[in-house]
Amino acid sequence: MHATIAPNPFAPTPDFAALMPEDAVLVDEGVSSSRFLAPALAGARGHDVLTITGGSIGFGLPAAVGAAIACPDRKVVVLEGDGSGMYTLQSLWTMAREALDVTVVVFANRGYQILRDELVAVGVTDVGRNAVRMFDVVDPTLDWVALARGHGVQGQRVTDMAGFNAAFAEAMGQRGPRLIEVVC
Repeated sequence: MHATIAPNPFAPTPDFAALMPEDAVLVDEGVSSSRFLAPALAGARGHDVLTITGGSIGFGLPAAVGAAIACPDRKVVVLEGDGSGMYTLQSLWTMAREALDVTVVVFANRGYQILRDELVAVGVTDVGRNAVRMFDVVDPTLDWVALARGHGVQGQRVTDMAGFNAAFAEAMGQRGPRLIEVVC
């Protein structure tokens, strides 16, 4: 059994940058999904960006906790991949316990998209069943809304840009921890 590796279809619009408040702290570990945001962020209001430099999978959620504790008067937004988010899931509990103003955006592409992208980059487009299973986070499929709620964080699932923009606008207008699962 073989599967074709396709690129991630999620391509956010500039609404994301327009909705982010002045002085926000953006923590980016979304890598394969969040790279599409960079052009829109060029026109965003003033903000700081903390990015992963490689070799530290699971950096995003605890970095967001640290940013929210260091800067309690600033909105923190973390862009997180579903695979890497599982490494430091307990950070959601800390966000809830400390009532941190963090909005977590989980790009739920149901796998380690960065690994899929690396295979494509070296010319591999057809892989076997075992490789597909190693790159997926399914069977069972992660339910980020349930995981968030189980850690005391309000969660919501969206499947399109209109849903994302509405959920993100709502999150930017409220204080406290929230999670938006973007199924892509």
